[in-house]
This record gives sequence, structure tokens and C-alpha cells, in this order.
Amino acid sequence: MKRILLLYLTVSTTIFSFAQTGAVKAYPTHWWTGMKWNKLQIMIHSEDNRNVWADKSVISISYPGVKLLKVHRPENRKYVFLDLEISPAARPGRMSIDFNFIAMNERFSLPYELKARKAGNGTQYAQGVTAADLMYLIMPDRFSNGDESNDRVAGMRDQSLNRDTVFNRHGGDLQGVQNQLDYLQSMGVTAIWLNPVLENDMPDRTEHGYAFTDHYTIDPRLGGDAAYASLVDAAHKKGLKIIQDAVYNHVGSQHITILDPPMKDWLHNWDKFTQTSYKDQVMFDPYGSNRDRAIMSDGWFVRSMPDLNQHNPFVANFLIQHALWTVQEFGIDGWRIDTYAYNDLPFMNRCNAALEADFPRITMFGETWVHGVINQAYFCQNNFNIPFKSNLQAVTDFQALWGITDAMTKDFGWTDGVNKLYTAMAQDFVYTNPMRNVIFLDNHDLSRFYSVIGEDVEKYKSSIDWLMTNRGIPQLYYGNEILMTGVTHPSDGYVRKDFMGGWKTDSVNKFTAAGRTAKENEVWNYLARIANFRRSSSAITSGRMMQFTPEDGGVYPYFRYDDRQTIFVVLNTAKEKKTVGIKRFEERTKGFTQMRNVHTGEVLPLGDFDVNAKASVVLELLK
Repeated sequence: MKRILLLYLTVSTTIFSFAQTGAVKAYPTHWWTGMKWNKLQIMIHSEDNRNVWADKSVISISYPGVKLLKVHRPENRKYVFLDLEISPAARPGRMSIDFNFIAMNERFSLPYELKARKAGNGTQYAQGVTAADLMYLIMPDRFSNGDESNDRVAGMRDQSLNRDTVFNRHGGDLQGVQNQLDYLQSMGVTAIWLNPVLENDMPDRTEHGYAFTDHYTIDPRLGGDAAYASLVDAAHKKGLKIIQDAVYNHVGSQHITILDPPMKDWLHNWDKFTQTSYKDQVMFDPYGSNRDRAIMSDGWFVRSMPDLNQHNPFVANFLIQHALWTVQEFGIDGWRIDTYAYNDLPFMNRCNAALEADFPRITMFGETWVHGVINQAYFCQNNFNIPFKSNLQAVTDFQALWGITDAMTKDFGWTDGVNKLYTAMAQDFVYTNPMRNVIFLDNHDLSRFYSVIGEDVEKYKSSIDWLMTNRGIPQLYYGNEILMTGVTHPSDGYVRKDFMGGWKTDSVNKFTAAGRTAKENEVWNYLARIANFRRSSSAITSGRMMQFTPEDGGVYPYFRYDDRQTIFVVLNTAKEKKTVGIKRFEERTKGFTQMRNVHTGEVLPLGDFDVNAKASVVLELLK
């Protein structure tokens, strides 16, 4: 069911008569009392083709505690924007937005609801994620089909349904995700990040979800609003959190504000199509040009996704209010923000601050697909003394990813191999709180890490140990646990294959041990063991980190520790077995007499030990 308010108008001496063939829709569809964001701007759109309805009316609201401050009539007279102030005294209820066409002696009323906020006013939901969590990224269309009735939805532009190609929809949905909550929890997952769930009524390639066509409708092919509400509720009852993918930078070309723009500068308009340069450096370059900055920030990501002009205050309010509305409506726990660097950054500061004001525990982390720790840190809370200061809590840590990739694919050198990982970690001083950064091995836009490292199981398990013990919030991509493969060339669709067992017709079910191969079960059990261990490890989830310089051809040691626990991790990226001498680490090992292997459970006296080639070891030190 769409969560947009539809008012169909009929002929009458008192009812607005020339909009019979259209509908009037309000965005946001409803609001709440008690919100910090109490200066609400409602965008009202009429589909009436005479184009004059908003221009010839006197608009009024009579509701206790609600004041109509201003009426904005943009050049497209199918739209009107209303500025409202909702006082703390306003009570939940249904008010009327009255349109009076005095010259024609006609009027109509648009009902608009003010709801009561959930108990806790944003403190008992919107929980956020921390380093104590393990996130699992799911592309719903490719994970599990829990409701075959929504595989195709009549009237939508993309009617594809073909699992034999990565370019069509496959039918996975939100019910399918809900069906696998126990599976995820058994693996140690505590939070689920979903690729976008909003309606993407585009002609093709709609499986990924990043081209919104309606901000106030959950895509019906995923199950719609009811399925999303059910999933969030079911996840919360199991202690799992939900992270939603936000896209502020652009929308799909079939969005109502693109098909029928409210005003000329709703988008970043250019004389000819201008794509972003993807050059993030220009945003902080002290020698950079304004032209380069404009192309980077205001250029379109791709032709099919028009670039929103967030300098326009009406656009900004539309986006911010939708973000607030979504958290309040569904109780999600945080946002992953797509293409963060391409947004207007002062707008993003305003949006982030608004979310934190109404939901103080919420988490926001931005996609920063850049190269260089300085580049990355510029877009989040940092320790730089520079003119622009971002208030974004954290980023998707691509620099850590490039580091672990080099460690697993390149020979040891002064700046190469595992030294790149060490160096990236050594630069954490630039972040206000690096523990909030999200670390990962791959995602929906990257080649599967298992493929990147040549399907080497030993390297893969070593990388899992790094992901589960390093600083930050670890994120898995669906299928990491069962050795899913794929590279982004010739298409990113090849890293978005189906999780076998999610469809009734699948010949195997890899959600079960019986459906997995021996090698897949080896890795699944390895990952689940360390993931469940970290859940109760204070040293890993909230402790400090100390790393030692890589030596001996690629041996990288580091510690996670606090007053209660010390964890010792060693990655051996060399091509031969290495002996780790314990004396070098006395400042962290002093007072301990034993060491327990987290994976095997074996307890040995604290002393020198061997690590196999390309392998790792995770030890809990004991007194």
C-alpha cells in the first residue's frame, strides 16, 4: 500500500471541480507531534492538467497548535509549498488544509494527520550501530524470495523476471530477508544493511534500487510498506538492527519531481549533459578552482539519475524531512549514505544534524569511495583545522579495504603489501573517532574479495580474522560466508548473484550446513566462530588498539585490549611459515602467562609460536 495521501475530487458546487481527473498528493504524507523538526514544509502536488489549481486559491489551516506561516507558489502551478509551525502544545489528530477558490465559489479540504511519536521519542528506537555490531549487507532482490506474489507488479515499468541473467530482477524481497533472520543471528550478525528499498519504477536494471521514483513508497516488488514494517519489527524483536540506504544526491528519471519539476532549479541544470568528474580532491584542494568543484559536486552521476540541487531550500527540506519521516515511521536504526562526496556538503551537515536532534542514538556513515586517508577523513568528523568541518559520524573505510587487499595480493615492501594496511591504520589520528568507521572486504559495487585473492581459502580466513578484530564496525556482504565469487567486469551484476537456497526451485540450500560443500562449511564455521566470539569481547568491541610494524617478510601483529581482556592478532602475509617471537611485545604481554587460540580453543604457555604461510592467529591472553 502506498503511503501517499490521495484525494480524488468530484464535481460539486462546493468541491474543487476541475481536478476530477487527477489526484492531490502531500509530501510528507503525515507528520508527528513532539518532533524537534517542528517547522514543517509540506509539498502538495496536483496532477490536474489545467495547471492553475494552486495559483487561484486561498489556503488556510485551522488546528490548535498549528500555524500556517507562509505559502510558496513556484513557477509550476501544479505545486504549492506550505510552511507550518507545530507547537509543543499541538495534539495528535487530523487537521484540514483548506483551499478556497473565492472567484469560483469552490473549495476543498485536504486531510492531513499529525500522529503521536512512538514511546521514547527516538531514544528507544533508532538505536544506531557501534563497533559491538556486525553488519550484513543484503541486496534484497538477490537474497531470498519469500513472497512470489510480488515478483512482478502490474503497471510498473520493469516487468523483467529472469534469474538466468544478472541484468533482470530475480524476485527476492523483504519477506525473504525476514525468513532468514535466525540464520543471520546464528552467524553472529547483529545488524542488517539493506540496499535501497524505496520504489524504483524505472524501465530496467531496477534490482539495485538506487534510482528512487517515490520517496514515500517502499517498492511493492519487495513487499511494500507492510513487509518493511514487518521486517523491522521482527528484526528488533530478535535484537537485530536495520540500516537503510539513503540516496540524497540523485533520483530516478521517472520521479514525479523530474517528470513534472516544481521549479526550474530543482535539479543541477547544465547547458549540456555534464557528468561529475569523480575527483574528490577538488573539494579540499587549497589551489582548486570553483569550476572543478562545481563539476564534481553538481555534475550528474549518470544520465538516468538526475542530480538534485540541494542548494535549493525546497529540495533540501524535501530530502531532510523524508529522512526524518522514514526513521520515525519505520523505526530504522541508522543510515548508510550513498555517494556522500557528491552531495552538497553543507546540506549534508544540516541533514545529519536534524537526524541527530530528533534521534540522538542514530548512526550515519557515508560512502566515500576515494583514495587516501586525508581524502576520506575530509568527509567525516576529523581533527583538521580547515574551513569546512563535516559533522558526518563515520565513513565506509575504503582505505582499510585497499590496505587489506594489498596485504593479501602484493609482496611485502616498504610501502607495499601489508605495509599499506599498517600505514592506513597509523593515520587514524586524523579521525575524531575511527572506531565508528565501517570496515569491509567487499560490497555490491566491488569484486568479491574471495575472487580478488584468487580463491585462496587460507588468505580468506586470514582476512576474516582481520575484519572481525580490527578497529571499527565490520560489515559482511551477503554470501561472504559461503565463498561467493564474482568480479565487476564486464558488469557489476556478477557480484550480485543469488544466494542459493533463497528460492523454492534452487537445487541446493546454502542457508543450511547440509546444502553447503565441505569447503563452504569450513569457512562458514570459521567466520561464525570469530563473529560470535567478538560479540562478547570487550577488547575488540570497545577496547584500544596497538599495532607493531610489519617485519620478517610480512608478519603484521596488533593487539586489541582494555582493562579486562587482551587479544593478540598476527597476520602472516608471507609465502612461508614464520615464527613469532613473544619478547618483542612485552609492553602488551607483561603479566600474562598463557594464550588461548580463539579458533581451536587450545591453551598454551605464553611463548614463541609459528604462523603458517598466508595464515593468521587470534589469541586471547590469560594470566
